[in-house]
Amino acid sequence: MQVEWQVLKPIEQDEATRLIEGRHHDPHMFLGCQPIKSTRGKVTSWVLRVWLPTAEFVKVLLDDPEDADASVPLVRVMGTDLFTAKINAQQKSMLPQHFLVTWIEPDMSEHTVVSPYTFMPQLGELDLHLFAEGQHWNLYDVMGSHSKVVDGIAGVQFAVWAPAAERVSVVGDFNGWHGLRHPMRTNGQSGVWELFIPGLQSGDLYKFEIRSHHGGAIFTKTDPYAQSMQYRPETGCIVYDTKHEWNDQSWLESLKEFDWQKSPINVYEVHLGSWQRADDNAFLNYREIAHRMVEYVKWMGYTHIELLPVSEHPLDQSWGYQTTGYFAPTSRFGTPDDFRYFVDYCHQNDIGVFLDWVPAHFPKDAFALGRFDGSALYEHEDPRRGEHQDWGTYIFNFGRNEVRNFLISNALYWIKELHIDGLRVDAVASMLYLDYSRDEGQWLPNEYGGRENIEAINFLRSLNEQVHAQCPGVVVMAEESTSWPMVSRPTWMGGLGFSMKWNMGWMNDTLDYFEKDTIYRPYHHNQLTFSQMYAYSENFVLPLSHDEVVHLKGSLIEKMPGDNWQKAANLRLLLGYQILHPGKKLLFMGCEFAQWGEWSEARALDWYLCDAPLNRGVQLLVKEMNHLYQASPALYERDFDSSGFEWIDCHDYQQAVLSFIRHSENEKLICIFNFTPVPRNNYRIGLPESGRYLEVINSDSELFGGGNIGNGGSVQSEDVAWMNQPFSVEVNLPPLAVLVLKLDK
Repeated sequence: MQVEWQVLKPIEQDEATRLIEGRHHDPHMFLGCQPIKSTRGKVTSWVLRVWLPTAEFVKVLLDDPEDADASVPLVRVMGTDLFTAKINAQQKSMLPQHFLVTWIEPDMSEHTVVSPYTFMPQLGELDLHLFAEGQHWNLYDVMGSHSKVVDGIAGVQFAVWAPAAERVSVVGDFNGWHGLRHPMRTNGQSGVWELFIPGLQSGDLYKFEIRSHHGGAIFTKTDPYAQSMQYRPETGCIVYDTKHEWNDQSWLESLKEFDWQKSPINVYEVHLGSWQRADDNAFLNYREIAHRMVEYVKWMGYTHIELLPVSEHPLDQSWGYQTTGYFAPTSRFGTPDDFRYFVDYCHQNDIGVFLDWVPAHFPKDAFALGRFDGSALYEHEDPRRGEHQDWGTYIFNFGRNEVRNFLISNALYWIKELHIDGLRVDAVASMLYLDYSRDEGQWLPNEYGGRENIEAINFLRSLNEQVHAQCPGVVVMAEESTSWPMVSRPTWMGGLGFSMKWNMGWMNDTLDYFEKDTIYRPYHHNQLTFSQMYAYSENFVLPLSHDEVVHLKGSLIEKMPGDNWQKAANLRLLLGYQILHPGKKLLFMGCEFAQWGEWSEARALDWYLCDAPLNRGVQLLVKEMNHLYQASPALYERDFDSSGFEWIDCHDYQQAVLSFIRHSENEKLICIFNFTPVPRNNYRIGLPESGRYLEVINSDSELFGGGNIGNGGSVQSEDVAWMNQPFSVEVNLPPLAVLVLKLDK
């Protein structure tokens, strides 16, 4: 076939040059079917242009019912990969935009393709307007990649925000990762680029190639809105269409009426990659984990599972806290639908799923969000506001509408699309303070001269308002380690709007107390009682989390003083104290069976320890406490109300004994703690009512690995007033143990 050449007019040459050099901001203006007008502005004919790097010959196929073989050959513009043909109005009306292309590579093969540059824009003005305002809550339906049928032709729609880019292209296996093959069009001043590529489908691999206005640098980035990504260390994005059919409608309906303030919430915190593994130490699939974990969690009596971040991340050692794929469940454990199955199966078994979520910062990996379009797009330009010195990461620019919109729509995506029941927001303190972990001169004050990050505060309030308004029953928890006021109070009261806040003060004081040798505990009694001074100032969660068993801190049981028997008894006492103290509960995996070694993300938990009597005893005590918690409204109905708690005796520091009552409307539980290894026989305890009290928990029971010191299963009250209670009883307090008494009605 003889090649014909065409020379462009000067005005056309400028357009073609920008296309060839990869600088064209809107190839649709030049490619596709463009009118040729007379000097009076009348359309006389049409020119068809198609841009096909690595093509040798091109024909446009005409859908003419009178001539099925009708076609028009295109002419190559000299020295370019641009092909053109003049057509008349009748031929234009018959164009379905199909081209028969003979490719130079790999073997002069022929394929029929549809040009992306004959389609109208797919993003509406309302979408772009809401995004610019930072209020497009379902942004994940618009940005990223989505399978779509346009004008009867199936393909994939791509959209990405890159306002400082001179050109953005979609690259992938489908075009040999050639950055000039599929340049995108920009949508005015929105900074959003889009392109519909016919013929692509779910499973196709892609990224965005960006040419920046800043020096013309060219680099490749992952899609910030990608809903599926490759298994590390690969970083490609995957077009993904879910095929999962949800079966948790009953759970979702009940969630709408879920009164989390007055319901039991006992969370099992899990790192999926190290909870359990295959025999060869390989990761398990989400589906395998679902069946194993649900069976265990139900047996143990937890109400919820909280996952360390499962959003895609490149480094296992970050545990997911340095996210590069905010919308993509990590491929370490399977596909996004495998993850949906995990959540679905939990819900079908009445187990809620919370997720750690990281809006405070993101890593500097060159393929991800950092300097996305060559500018500080998602982060602050000034490192005094834009970089975390401790973590070597970037800080989101919360003052930018599009960035806030990205994060809030991401939170809603996990809840609405993946059915997550709640978010635990990581590192909130680092967001609230401009001088967080910074020395003088390393931070910039706000507009009023203060250290509060006003933009981040407004972001957090907006996040909580949208989640609570759009998703009834879903909770948002703050990991906030300072005394910032009203973290878990509504925004209309001046609060941040979180549902709950981690009680880091309780955790620090309690662990510090328990780590002390028992001989010194009487001198630190206030570390146990002080929590009641502020226990109802926030809606608190009591965490014993992964952060307490890493970085050379040792495991929980290793923190305990004494020999192995005392260590186990102390741990049983600690975990019993956590369950009985006001506040929702969270315990990290492995702590429930007294894992000796410090947690490592690189291997599974030491499950074999559950066969050892000492560890098995701790596990069974936690199981009994968990089931008691779920069955006892006194332990959860008034967690955030001082009427649910009453001291019996908080003053017996010399013997290191504490006692209190947990109340609900129809139930009272008497909780007694002996924090020394000395048994306290005939210890008198005040009681609110007369009658026989059952010993429903004794952590020194032989079943739990204790010495079986106790009260024979029950005690009878005496008409002896004691410690402001009308009745009392003498009990035998086991060493390093907790007793729970309940009136036998």
